[in-house]
Amino acid sequence: MAMTSLPMLRRSHDDANGVALMTELQSLGARWVSADGPGLSRAGGAGPSDHKALVLGGETLMVPIHTAASAASPYAIRASGQGRGVLERNGERIGDVSFPTPPRFYGETTAEGIPYWKIAQLHATDVLATTVLQQCVRYIDRDTACQFCAIGQSLAAGRTIARKTPAQLVEVAEAAVRLDGVKHMVMTTGTPGTSDRGARVLAEAAAAITARVDLPIQAQCEPPDDDVWFERMKGAGIVSLGMHLEAVTEPVRRKIMPGKAEVPVARYLAAFERAVAVFGRGQVSTYILGGLGDGRDDILAISRVLVGLGVYPFVVPFVPISGTPLEGHAPPAPAFMQDLLAGVAAIVRQGGLSREALKAGCGRCGACSTLKSHESAQASRSPQTSPASLASPAPQDAA
Repeated sequence: MAMTSLPMLRRSHDDANGVALMTELQSLGARWVSADGPGLSRAGGAGPSDHKALVLGGETLMVPIHTAASAASPYAIRASGQGRGVLERNGERIGDVSFPTPPRFYGETTAEGIPYWKIAQLHATDVLATTVLQQCVRYIDRDTACQFCAIGQSLAAGRTIARKTPAQLVEVAEAAVRLDGVKHMVMTTGTPGTSDRGARVLAEAAAAITARVDLPIQAQCEPPDDDVWFERMKGAGIVSLGMHLEAVTEPVRRKIMPGKAEVPVARYLAAFERAVAVFGRGQVSTYILGGLGDGRDDILAISRVLVGLGVYPFVVPFVPISGTPLEGHAPPAPAFMQDLLAGVAAIVRQGGLSREALKAGCGRCGACSTLKSHESAQASRSPQTSPASLASPAPQDAA
């Protein structure tokens, strides 16, 4: 495949060869070549893990560097110091890259002596992210745990704390905005053994933060048993909601995430419909992992249903995380992701949704996928159609 140089991408973000290069890079990862180590990167723990944020051709991408696949990747990043480096493929220079240095708020500590970086992390270049509850009722038993999840790793390694209080999150959010200019915030949570599935702690934290800091917040949790929590989260100042399917067909869900699969796709679809009524069309999203076992047509079919409901389907390549049962799982083939993301982007575009319209969250950031670049390409050559035209029956496994 002929590759476009990265400097060209600065002038044409929707260049087909450039998008293909970035999609391949995210699927295969890259070897990090530097005597000083990778610096600011995420290894283990809650996702996105085993990645490093890179800016290539004007686009910010999370690129796997700590995975088994990346060790065998044809791509290499040679750091040259001062937050810059060179991207190579099979030893051939492709272009220059840059990467963020540790934010200033990482140097601060709370009155209790807890480093701010144990409370919240910088994701990509301008997103503040935290896992409010670093424990999950499903994770403690491998018979129920999501096989790709590493939420307990960072806690066991002492890189975070089990529960972040609203006061701690206010303190860190204020510093991250003041010192580093973060633009929005993602708050996720491990699933507790309560019927709200974490919505309560997210709402409590968001209410405290938004009372003090002007920072759009996306909350992420499983669908609560009672839909009233959508109104409560919105009332707490949360502007965007993520409820993540990860896998979309029931057989794959039962195999990969046996505990979470107890909440069927049908319940997610009902919850999505109710959440969109509260947060608005395009302000509810879901994470879908390409490469777990769902076929292209399965993901495209559910994406049509989701977009018809007003839900943004953020499709990303699956990254096997070290120390999990799926650490040896092969990453998705670049051609599979390229074809899949082009199809999803067309569906999103035709449905009148856009990652840029999201007020906060993973989809808004977009760094874990090249879906945003595919959307840009679709916008330049595809007319929009009525969202109603996208409504179609859910795939049989999702019913």
